[in-house]
Amino acid sequence: MNKLPDAPSMIPASTTAEPTPGAVAAFREGDEVVLAEGTYQGTPGVFLKLSADPNWADITERNGDIRSHPVAWLAHNGAGLPSFPAHLTK
Repeated sequence: MNKLPDAPSMIPASTTAEPTPGAVAAFREGDEVVLAEGTYQGTPGVFLKLSADPNWADITERNGDIRSHPVAWLAHNGAGLPSFPAHLTK
């Protein structure tokens, strides 16, 4: 009978990653954010929470979809960028 490898070796490294320094303190639930990097650069959203991998965060995008993005790609929504509708931040 074949023996399966030990469970810890089956867990992808991304699920056990240490959080990026400052990631937890940088964003709070309800913060207006924008994707500052990546394929969808410029996409506005509202920060919800860090994912199981603390280097990824869930945000609510303008169309109401909740998606995960790397925390390193997020920036606070600054001046000159469109504001996210307040009724979706609650």
